[in-house]
Amino acid sequence: MITSPEELSAWLRLSLTEGIGNDAIRRLLAAFGLPTALFSQSESALRQVVSPRQSRALQQEPESWQSLLDDTWAWLQATGSGGEAVLPRAIVTWGDNDYPRALLDIPDPPMILYALGQTAGLNGLSSASCLAIVGSRNPTPQGTQNALAFAQSLRAAGLTVVSGLALGIDGAAHEGALSSAAPGALATIAVVGTGLDRVYPKHHLALAHRIAQHGLILSEYPLGTPPLNANFPKRNRIIAGLSQATLVVEAALKSGSLITAKQAVEQGKEVLAIPGSIHATQSKGCHALIKQGAKLVESAQDVLDELRLPDPFKTPTRFVDDVQTPEDDGLLVHLGFDPVHLDALQARCGWDTASLQAELLTLELDGRLARLPGGLFQRLGRG
Repeated sequence: MITSPEELSAWLRLSLTEGIGNDAIRRLLAAFGLPTALFSQSESALRQVVSPRQSRALQQEPESWQSLLDDTWAWLQATGSGGEAVLPRAIVTWGDNDYPRALLDIPDPPMILYALGQTAGLNGLSSASCLAIVGSRNPTPQGTQNALAFAQSLRAAGLTVVSGLALGIDGAAHEGALSSAAPGALATIAVVGTGLDRVYPKHHLALAHRIAQHGLILSEYPLGTPPLNANFPKRNRIIAGLSQATLVVEAALKSGSLITAKQAVEQGKEVLAIPGSIHATQSKGCHALIKQGAKLVESAQDVLDELRLPDPFKTPTRFVDDVQTPEDDGLLVHLGFDPVHLDALQARCGWDTASLQAELLTLELDGRLARLPGGLFQRLGRG
């Protein structure tokens, strides 16, 4: 971990130097050692390793470097005021003992990782103990319930849930993992696309605080970085890289979750997907992944079996509820599991409007049914 202003200054300057990518940085560090030694080199020496344009860039101080250095060091050393507790912070770089080993095996490992929360967990963090759960920002009620239930059970089985703090499935996955948080263990890791001095989306401010209390929030972006669109697909490689497998709960065909799944495949990792309604846009991406070879999963047990992990459950916990049971009587039989419009449901069951609406309200209050946009209703599986 970075422990001195001089060390932070050199790494930060290197990360801010325009036109210097990770490949060039690796060559520079191999030739000159740590960044603290790199910036004392002559331009002619640098040209032996990188292009003339890059060597000239390294000789110039980045415009925002000094002010960002001051802000970052202050953030790293924050102690709080009035006795208020401050969550631990850390900055790790290539070569640090606390840098996650799993990320060194991906094609483009982040040079710097900013960490907030249970930073002691960085030491020894292994992909074998992590599972990524990702999906749509606009999930169906059933998709949200599935994400919560899978994350809760898989966390209870000892896995750390990795996701991206986005609205929808990501947030539900973090929530599910936190509900099974155990003292001293990393319940969940959020990899974000902004600087760690801000939370995006703002709706997840309280959630981010709880994640930091029972897990980690990680970013490769310096403090002050806003939520730029290009940052989020890029951060997905870290989500996949930290994890031994990626579970996609719901995803449209153009979902960013499919980027995470693609990167997982490129990294040699397993991809798993939960099937859904053939009529739901949010299921199309999962179905496409399954056609391409992703493992179809219906329960936490399916995930553990696929990953060859010990089974802490006595019986499988099935979240994709597609089998009729004795209690599936009355209106539930007519609802099925696909979204249905009121008119179509009334045609199926033959009930009068008042009785139908009363029963729908009862099922909704019982948590067995959800109202969807467009006047649709969808039955919820029992998680």
